[in-house]
Formats: sequence, structure tokens, C-alpha cells
Amino acid sequence: MLKVAIIGTGNIGKIHARCYQNNPQTELVAVCDMARDKADAFAHQFGAKAYYNVEDLLKHEDLQAISVTTAGVENGSHHFEPTMQALEARKAVLCEKPISNDIEQARAMVAKAKAMQVPFGINLNHRFTPAADRLRQLQNDGELGDVLFINMALWFNNPNEPTIWHHIRALHPHSIDVMRYFGGDIKRVQCFMEKAPGRQKMWSTFSLNMQFASGAVGHLTGSMDMSWNHPIERCEVGGSKGRGIIENVYQRLEWMPRDKPEKMVLENGIMGGMSHFDDTFTRRINKFIEQVEAGEPLDASGAEGLAAQEVIEAAIRSHENGTVEEVPQITK
Repeated sequence: MLKVAIIGTGNIGKIHARCYQNNPQTELVAVCDMARDKADAFAHQFGAKAYYNVEDLLKHEDLQAISVTTAGVENGSHHFEPTMQALEARKAVLCEKPISNDIEQARAMVAKAKAMQVPFGINLNHRFTPAADRLRQLQNDGELGDVLFINMALWFNNPNEPTIWHHIRALHPHSIDVMRYFGGDIKRVQCFMEKAPGRQKMWSTFSLNMQFASGAVGHLTGSMDMSWNHPIERCEVGGSKGRGIIENVYQRLEWMPRDKPEKMVLENGIMGGMSHFDDTFTRRINKFIEQVEAGEPLDASGAEGLAAQEVIEAAIRSHENGTVEEVPQITK
């Protein structure tokens, strides 16, 4: 059984805690937060011990894995220090996305995990669904053929605009990771951004064109100016032999083979069943536990989280400069 701790006691930390408590292979033994009242309340709720700094946590607990669920600017500026401390202590780490809103810190985190030979994953949970699994199976079985294009969209409503880049840095590691999951490395990008009426700071809607290393092309539409009452995500993967569409993260997969007139439609319940979006956390965390225990390479690794962030930074440069930008490639 893996002994696990959580660093960061916000709402996402609570989701991680419930996932660990519900998994028979893990024991949640400790939580850590600089805010003592939050750490104490979290520890009481989940039957764990509270710590107020990472040094004490690592000194006094015999841990095998740690979730870093801190937040910060653009939901990522507080990830670096606790992740580096945990990796230095040779603990397997699952870090919330984005890996960091600072690309140099993100690179350093991946380099540290590689140097210490420690499992390091990112919670890119949108790919951990039965619909994505089924489409990936079709791809691996050769039914999709060569990927020709990927169209992705991720939209919802968030009137807040804490920084100019919050939308793309904080949210879109998810969408870019899903695109990379099916299309592989992204080579270059071109991005256009817009502020919706009433927006003062944040670029809240954007259009991102991309070319994959394979030669395939892709497009991502992102917006924080839509509605929560409608589907929030759509992924269309077009191959030389067929086309698959994942609707609303996990709700439905449509499969259309190129050489046949019929269409296969698989609904959520048929594919194994997810009751709500939070189940993506359960599936992702369970996979992290399974792979750590087995000593296997991690799905949605730190390197893959960094690769998504490199695309985001290239998109920002493209928008600022009016250019097509090359994306630095990650050595795995």
C-alpha cells in the first residue's frame, strides 16, 4: 500500500484526497499547507496528520507519493518549490496542471525528475476517459490510419480575469494534451486572440493553428466567454481511414470509418460509465497509482505537461509578434 500526502488544501486537493481514500492501494497519511487553519481542517476531514511546511512533512512521514495541489498565479506559480522538494526526496509526484506558469521552472522540474529518476506526472485528466481510451484503441489497431487533422475546442464561462494570460496558461494544458495524445508532438503554431466585450485585461478567446511533427494539422478554439450550461469540450480526430469525435470530454464517442456508410456511436454508460466530470480525477489518479506501483512510465508525465506548456508559450509569442512560432521539442 502506498502512503500518500497532499500539499495544498484547496478544492482540488480535496478531490485528490477523496480519490486516494477510495483507492484500496493507497493510504492518505498527511496533508500540508502554510495556512494552519486550512491544514488542520483538511486533516480533520480526511483523518490525516497536518503539516505546515514541506520540510517537516518529508522529515517525519515515510511517503511513497505526493500530490501537489497548490495553485497561485495562473493556477501554477506555487507548484515549483514543493515539487522540487518532493522530487529531491525521491517521492513520486502528481502535480496539478499547469506544471508551472513559468516555463523555466517547468523545465527545471522535468530535469529534476529525470536526474533523480523519480516518477513525475501531471493531472491532465481530460484524456483519462473511456471515450478517449476507445478512440486510442481504434488508433492503435490501425483503424484510424495516419492522423491528418485534429480539431479541438474547450469553452466555458469565467468572468474573472486575474492576469492577461490566465485563460491560455491555466486552462489549456488540458486541450493541448488531448491533441498531443492523438497527434503527437506539435512543431509550430500560429495564434490569434480576442477580448470579449467588457473584458479589460485577459485575452479570453483565441484561435490556435498548429502543425504536428508528423505533418498533420490542427486547430484549437478556446474561450472563457461561453456558457457552463452547454458542452464544454469537443475533440475531432481525422485519419486516413476514419474519423472520431469525442463529445463533452466523456459523454459520447462517434466513429465514422472512411470506407463504410454507417457510424458507430458509443454513449458514456456503454463505455464503462462516468457519473460526472470529477470521475476523470479518479481515473487519472488511479492510473498514477497503478503505474507507480508497477514501476512503469507514467501517462501524462511531467515531460508531457512541459510539452503542452511549451506550445502555450509559443502561442503567446505568436500572438504578440504576429508570427508563426516554432515549439521547442522535449527530450523524453
